[in-house]
Amino acid sequence: MSFRRTVKAVATAASILAMGAQSALACTGIILHSEDGATVFGRTLEFAVSIGSQLQAIPAGTTITTLAADPDHTGFSYTTKYGFVGMNAFDMPIAVDAMNTEGLHFGAFFFAGPADFPAVTAGQTDKAISSEELGNWVLGNFATVAELRGALPDQVLVGTTIEQLGGVAPLHYSVVDASGDAVVIEQTSAGLIIHDNTVNVIANNPPFDWHLTNLRNYIGLTDKNHPAITLGRQTLEPFGEGTGLAGLPGNGTSPARFVRAAAFANTAEPMEKSSDAVFGAFHILNNFDIPVGSVRGEHDGKVQLEFTEWTSVADTAAQVYYYKTYEGQTVTKVDVKAALDGLDAPKTVPLEKVFKVTDQTGSF
Repeated sequence: MSFRRTVKAVATAASILAMGAQSALACTGIILHSEDGATVFGRTLEFAVSIGSQLQAIPAGTTITTLAADPDHTGFSYTTKYGFVGMNAFDMPIAVDAMNTEGLHFGAFFFAGPADFPAVTAGQTDKAISSEELGNWVLGNFATVAELRGALPDQVLVGTTIEQLGGVAPLHYSVVDASGDAVVIEQTSAGLIIHDNTVNVIANNPPFDWHLTNLRNYIGLTDKNHPAITLGRQTLEPFGEGTGLAGLPGNGTSPARFVRAAAFANTAEPMEKSSDAVFGAFHILNNFDIPVGSVRGEHDGKVQLEFTEWTSVADTAAQVYYYKTYEGQTVTKVDVKAALDGLDAPKTVPLEKVFKVTDQTGSF
């Protein structure tokens, strides 16, 4: 079993990625931990146009060749040790957001500006992986973040130059395993950097370490309400609930979303089971949902409307992948191992996009 994507498909996708580089591209990711030791990762996917995601299942034993979009170079081939299920983009067999049978989750996030993927050279093809195809390699070959840490520095992350794009897909990546170990992977002008995700959050640019430094501006925020204070001879009463987080940035920029996500993810009430954490993750991510019309950009004289195309949550303990779409809003789940059982070739299925309403009128 094997697959190799076409240059045309990647060029089309990458062209839209480049167009979206001037938009907000406001993806936000969080990590929650339940009291039974489980780890849950959740994220939103925003873009200025629909990326046409489908659910993609890649079984173990699939042969994949890297640099598939490069017309001048052929990379190396590997056979997937683990199967994985999740979101693709633009009808391409690449993992944008997915989880494998061992509970390893991978998510790609837009990283325009700091991302720096060099062009491949002839002597690197036996270890080169293009920016948009890293997810396949990670999920197909590794069960834990520790394994990935040891192997990734031996590879070369490169940018596939496409004529219609004139650039590459500028991404950075979140990887989380079932033990709770989590990293953010970035390729910048400084080279490959693997950050420990110590704050349970990922957003977009600037680089991850900048976001960590920026959190120091908000160390006075708390989940506890402030009491009344006396100023001179005047007693100032709080207006109501939520005073502890007064000053939390509420705009849609990546720095603001990072701070807000860090506050919500790390003040969440203890959750007994992974299913509780899944429930909690969807509620937290509701805070980052972007409706059509609230974020507007422009490219080549055309208005672009950013929106939350889908939200996903991965239960790495139970290996169940959940999602809801902008159109559908109903949460749909996929049992990763059950979906891959008996599958002998890659397969895609459309996302659930029907808005469903329950009518309880007859209950009265």
